[in-house]
Amino acid sequence: MDDHTKQDIEPEVVGSELDELRREVQDKQDRLLRALAETENVRRRVERAADERVRYANESLLRDLIPVLDNFNRALEAAHAAGSTANVVEGVELIQREVLRVLERHGLTRYSAVGQPFDPARHEAIARVVSADAAPGTVVSETAPGYLLNGRVLRAALVAVAAAPDEDAA
Repeated sequence: MDDHTKQDIEPEVVGSELDELRREVQDKQDRLLRALAETENVRRRVERAADERVRYANESLLRDLIPVLDNFNRALEAAHAAGSTANVVEGVELIQREVLRVLERHGLTRYSAVGQPFDPARHEAIARVVSADAAPGTVVSETAPGYLLNGRVLRAALVAVAAAPDEDAA
């Protein structure tokens, strides 16, 4: 019966079915190649966009700092013209406040550690000071304030930490 079935199949039918299957395979291959090309294009666009974000991430901060530079230039010009140091100090203090405002707008906050218990996550001890007045482990002075960027320590405060008088003897 198998021999009889094989003889009943028309060669034209087999050929047309084979042609149809070849067309389907070619169509699917074309769609696959287009999908792969589109995926590659999307990957390149995303990569370009990420590069742009990194490249210009500080643009708004820098734009806000340009007027501060202008104020420094004006303060220096005024100092050269007037020859008075009092005006220079006042101008620099004004510029310092302006810089701090700009940095705060961009998520930077300044903090002081004096009087707080020493915290190695927020403070960097640079000295140990024997003190009868302050509790051991308390920050008694600060060489430089600490800074947080959106709540995360950007720079720890540089501090001196109190030690009990008897600790120094040990």
